[in-house]
Amino acid sequence: MSKIQWLGAFAGFVVFASGTAWSQPYPSKPVRVVVVFAPGGATDVVGRIVFQKVSEQLGQQFVIDNRAGASGTIGAAIVAASPPDGYTVMVYSTTLLASAHIYKKLPYDTLKDFTGLSPVARLVLVLTVHPSMPIRTTKDLIALAKSRPGEITYGSAGVGALQHLATSLLANDTGMKMVHVPYKGGGPASVAISGGEIQVLFTPISEVLSIIKAGRVRPIAVSSTARVSQLPELPTIGETVKGFELTSWMGTFVHSGTPKAIVDKLNAEIKKAVEDPETASKLSAQTLDPMYMPVDEFAKIIKSDYERYGRVVKLAGARIE
Repeated sequence: MSKIQWLGAFAGFVVFASGTAWSQPYPSKPVRVVVVFAPGGATDVVGRIVFQKVSEQLGQQFVIDNRAGASGTIGAAIVAASPPDGYTVMVYSTTLLASAHIYKKLPYDTLKDFTGLSPVARLVLVLTVHPSMPIRTTKDLIALAKSRPGEITYGSAGVGALQHLATSLLANDTGMKMVHVPYKGGGPASVAISGGEIQVLFTPISEVLSIIKAGRVRPIAVSSTARVSQLPELPTIGETVKGFELTSWMGTFVHSGTPKAIVDKLNAEIKKAVEDPETASKLSAQTLDPMYMPVDEFAKIIKSDYERYGRVVKLAGARIE
């Protein structure tokens, strides 16, 4: 074979190999799912339930990787620095948007470095206290906190996390002054209130439902405008504090440079997973309302909630230099 023939054959091989690589269906290898909070919290529960189903649908592993710390910003930084190839997916809550207003400097641009795939669950929060506290209603908590300013402690999944903002908002609306104790996720915060390490926890129902049923914490009220089916006896906070309402969503994201075909495929698979009766039942059992949106619609929600949480953060006075 002449040199020219050899080069021609080699070039043909490269084109063939390249075409074969590009023609491989996605996903052709395991996908890393970065959950930005510790195991046991609502974000972790949602990620495991939804991506277990997506894994079954696609016949490929979606491996959960918990990267907790700094209210989820550590995990988000990992995703922002990952290749934009669809093999790193992030599960985060509206805390992603709040953190953009809380941290003076982040190693990523919240609105530019991520593409939202779809929300997967709506969260309703429940206001709970340790059973040792002489509190059974929202009115009781407000009265006690006002009589003992700076003495009652409340927990959160981190500075600027949903629990922190929700409690700060409630405190602002009612004149309470309590001490914030941040943890590295909702799971650790739930363990803390169960053990009496903190006295109050205003958190997604899914994170404390088991310890509510076990009697290790006392539920007071829920954050939605209407009572919830999982805890029908509990009043809403709005029944005591007029106009108070706060719910959130858990969402899925990839690097913003991810090809549209992969984004669309993941969105479609998430839709199938969330709408699957078994998956929806698992989410509902954890008091998480199944939720899905097309990519474009989710982008609009992200933008509007970014502005909304900017106002909430300013009101809460949460800021990290």
